[in-house]
Amino acid sequence: MDHLAQRLSCLLAAVFIVSMSSLSLARPEQRHAAQGLVLRVDSQHKVMVVSLKAIPDYMDAMTMPIAVPDEKQLSDITSGTMIDFILVSEGDSAHAESVRVHPYQGLEPDPLAARRLKLLAKVASPPPVKALSIGDSVPDFTLTNQDGRSVSFSAFHGKIVVLNFIYTRCALPHFCLRSSNNFGALQERFHDALGRDMVLVTVTFDPVHDSPDALKKYAQKWHAESSRWHFLTGSEAEIRRVCALFGEDYFPDEGLMDHSLHTAIIGRDGRLMSNLEGNEFTSQQLSDLVGTVLPGNPAGTPHR
Repeated sequence: MDHLAQRLSCLLAAVFIVSMSSLSLARPEQRHAAQGLVLRVDSQHKVMVVSLKAIPDYMDAMTMPIAVPDEKQLSDITSGTMIDFILVSEGDSAHAESVRVHPYQGLEPDPLAARRLKLLAKVASPPPVKALSIGDSVPDFTLTNQDGRSVSFSAFHGKIVVLNFIYTRCALPHFCLRSSNNFGALQERFHDALGRDMVLVTVTFDPVHDSPDALKKYAQKWHAESSRWHFLTGSEAEIRRVCALFGEDYFPDEGLMDHSLHTAIIGRDGRLMSNLEGNEFTSQQLSDLVGTVLPGNPAGTPHR
């Protein structure tokens, strides 16, 4: 019995040593500054699904559900919101703290450009219509596409519409070019859905220079088919009305344009689902957000 007790005591000591070694090897809590685009919010279960930018020396860009223990931090967060937060990980679990809406900061080479645009917006004549809020129905409008054909927004009923604004003479890579590149990525990722379940719509806010022919040449750079990706122009009055609906500001400035950036996602029922401001989200994040409203593209999966 003494021999058996001695063996049992040694065994328990070994188990204790292994257990303590395992605990000592367990990963300690890590805290990382993170930024992402919210794809979905589940306030009831205190979870948000976020398309995350890469965190240097920690993780690649990916889409993942993240717990938010403090549900009050989700009160101002909706689908399509850019956020900053602290990603806290320990072992196999992770949660978010200090969640806040990411303020858009333009990337203008001239830091006065954004201030000038806001000042012009204040002194200019009021917009012809009130900007839409999330959930509002988008009123019908008719513009002309790159083939010279009239296109009405109502013709897209029953499809997801992703809409942005550009002008073809824009030379800044972080602005119109980036917006068009984002749509090029959507065209590639959702090629089979385009025309059937979803359409891309790009509206110029420079109708004086962006004729259907100019838009057609621009569309060819992106291999855009007019049945899938519509580049639209029209009268100055109608363009101004459409821009105002989505909060798009623009002003002529020494032959070019000072302008804001908006990318909208409109549901099959014609209601505004998201209206992303700025250019700080990636094409992957926009694709992830669009994927949440298309069949067969669930949120919460890693990027590939």
